[in-house]
Amino acid sequence: MSPTDASAVARVRILVIDDEPLAREHLRSLLATRDDVVVVGECGDGASAIARIREESPDLVLLDVQMPEGGGFDVIRAVGVDRMPAVIFVTAYDEHALAAFEVNAVDYLLKPVNRQRFARAIDRVVGFLRPSAQAHPAAHDATTLARVLDSMQPPRAGADRLTVRVGDRMLYLRTHDIDWIEAADDVARLHVGKQVFEHRVTLTQLERRLPSDTFVRVHRSAIVNVERIREFQPWFQGDWIIVLADGTRVQTGKSYRARVRELIGG
Repeated sequence: MSPTDASAVARVRILVIDDEPLAREHLRSLLATRDDVVVVGECGDGASAIARIREESPDLVLLDVQMPEGGGFDVIRAVGVDRMPAVIFVTAYDEHALAAFEVNAVDYLLKPVNRQRFARAIDRVVGFLRPSAQAHPAAHDATTLARVLDSMQPPRAGADRLTVRVGDRMLYLRTHDIDWIEAADDVARLHVGKQVFEHRVTLTQLERRLPSDTFVRVHRSAIVNVERIREFQPWFQGDWIIVLADGTRVQTGKSYRARVRELIGG
């Protein structure tokens, strides 16, 4: 095999999946400056993406979240997490970041894509995939890919962790550090000491994820960490004011009185 052929084989094979032609063109232009990757194709909808992934067996897919005929998560479900190549989500919607990491995504990039941020994400994938690319990509088994993904992604967020976007970083936040959470328009505001982190998720979704023995919904707009409660003060018509350790006052709601009574022990 000639040096040129060996170099071509070693390149990471990428499939670009996005329903916007300009977005696909932009990603291809960013990749065109590199000699360690090669674009093997592009798709504009979920159905064709599923077929191309099965046909091409790419090393990496750049995947949009919302597309016709099946979004990014539909594509992963159809192909199967254990059979998917490495995935970098490229989307305009930051609220899907947590779900992306839960299906083993390597990274999550927001549009418009920052050139430096994109380069770092591709560098990470190439750094792990390129050494094993001397064989055809179809030879990569699920075990090898799983090791690659485990090495690159943060640990999967569970009941004791939340992944929160801060700028272009993903902060891996320990839930026991959260004092309380309030709903504000279309985001949840996580109060951690003097810091406040905005997380694009509903309180109902957070309530399902957080450990129920530590976090209790006391109002349609508030969840509190019971370990931070200092006292309960009677309020009007059977409601209460919950005072936290730092002095924060959280009012309870009518629909949550039973839960508050359980906390009080009455």
